[in-house]
Amino acid sequence: MKFILAKKEGMTRVFGEDGRARAGTILTADPVTVTQVKTKDGKDAYAAIQVGTGVRRPKNVGKALLGHTKGKGYTDIREFRTEDTAEVGGTIDASVFAVGDTVQVSGVTKGKGFAGVVKRHGFHGGPRSHGQKHTERSPGSIGAKCLLLMQ
Repeated sequence: MKFILAKKEGMTRVFGEDGRARAGTILTADPVTVTQVKTKDGKDAYAAIQVGTGVRRPKNVGKALLGHTKGKGYTDIREFRTEDTAEVGGTIDASVFAVGDTVQVSGVTKGKGFAGVVKRHGFHGGPRSHGQKHTERSPGSIGAKCLLLMQ
């Protein structure tokens, strides 16, 4: 199984040979570095390859992660279970893929920060008049929190 870490950049349409439009995802796949190789014989008792991508300043990385990655600050580390072998410190980039290959992708979100209830959950908000001062986009009452007492 081939794998890579990618960042979703957006969506597009892809037209097939039959003229039908299908959804397509645009990904940016930077090269990933192998940070650890796990074997079934080792202490973890399963086969996997751990990879990291991105660059972060060492002062912004925890000491445990810095020690694990030998001083390199990766923004994202993921592990893929596979029987394949790799060398720690080696890189994997998009050139290893061919058209039609089955690929396992683990995505990294763009990050949208804190979203209020109107954007995140589709709440409608309150009225803009009748004494509403700063609560137009607040959730308001979202349900009773009472217990039914059974006798």
